Amino acid sequence: MKRDYYEILGLSKGASLQEIKKAYRSMALKYHPDRVPQDQKKEAEEKFKDISEAYGVLSDPQKRKMYDQYGHAGIDQRFTTEDIFRGADFSSIFEGTDLGDIFGQFFGGDSIFDLFGGGTASGRGRTRRAYRGRDIQYEVEITLEEAYRGIKKKIKLPRNEVCTACQGSGAKAGTKMKTCSQCQGQGQVVMSSGFFRMAQTCPQCSGTGKMITELCPTCQGKGAVRVTRQIDVNIPAGVDNSTQLRVRGEGEVGSGGAGDLYLFIHIKPHHTFERQGKDITIRMPVSFVVAALGGQVKVPTLNGSVQMKVPAGTQSGKIFRLKNKGMPDVHGGSAGDEYVQVMLQVPTRLTSEQRKILEQYARISGEELNQSESSFTEKIKKVFK
Repeated sequence: MKRDYYEILGLSKGASLQEIKKAYRSMALKYHPDRVPQDQKKEAEEKFKDISEAYGVLSDPQKRKMYDQYGHAGIDQRFTTEDIFRGADFSSIFEGTDLGDIFGQFFGGDSIFDLFGGGTASGRGRTRRAYRGRDIQYEVEITLEEAYRGIKKKIKLPRNEVCTACQGSGAKAGTKMKTCSQCQGQGQVVMSSGFFRMAQTCPQCSGTGKMITELCPTCQGKGAVRVTRQIDVNIPAGVDNSTQLRVRGEGEVGSGGAGDLYLFIHIKPHHTFERQGKDITIRMPVSFVVAALGGQVKVPTLNGSVQMKVPAGTQSGKIFRLKNKGMPDVHGGSAGDEYVQVMLQVPTRLTSEQRKILEQYARISGEELNQSESSFTEKIKKVFK
């Protein structure tokens, strides 16, 4: 007597489709015969067959409705083994991956019908899959000024491309290829284990069904050659060290098309500016006179110099903001700001006249130029009193 399909998958009758998929995925991985010890294979095969049949029914709305109304009788009378699996959506079991379906993962692309005796025997033809070329990663070093303006750069890129001499076949031009003796031109070999029939890509011809008689002298049978191309890449304004740019179709070239080029941006350290996201910072030396009396100073930016007002009595370390003078937004938003930190500049050499004026200022201000130890101690006490 057949077990209840819901019981097989450990579910209640009101389980959602997502719950059914999740339960099947977990049990299929647990009981797959290739994932259990040799002495447990026979038991695992039976369980794997049961859970796959349960999923084939419960994941299809029409079959599930018939099963809920009439039980196994409603399924056995209306559907063959092949029908049970035809409507089941095995392709979405591993959503977010590039595996195709769970049986493609385990059995090299075989149909579910082959696993339960509903398909054809060995001898099915298989076309070799066209593979997209490999993606390439490349680091580009630029200056902060180039990152500010954006730049078009020429880079020399080594990559593999399809051999033009043999059009990627690997065979010498003008020669004929022979049928593979191992798979008889089918591209697959089939192995049997109990009721499983597992088709795998032929190891001798790599799935092409043909063998090369004479190697292409240009690529030595590889079907690809190493070349260095010079290409232009556009680096937009505002990029940062964390920026990754994708250039479509500039990766390695395969039989199914070219891959992509991924540019990783590296910005050289700057001698004047420090960058923090879209903002930049600069330390600006300002004379004692300008800081005390107030005035204007010329401040460098990434887009030329600007005049900045320094109020009277500005202290060393004070930070001023120049709005929108920072880096542009790589996504087209508002620009960052430039922050100017005032650093009081003390003259290292004074003329006699300058010295007299400063000494006069000190006397007027009540400052002692040659403080004794006791007077210094008294000032400290007043600070903490």
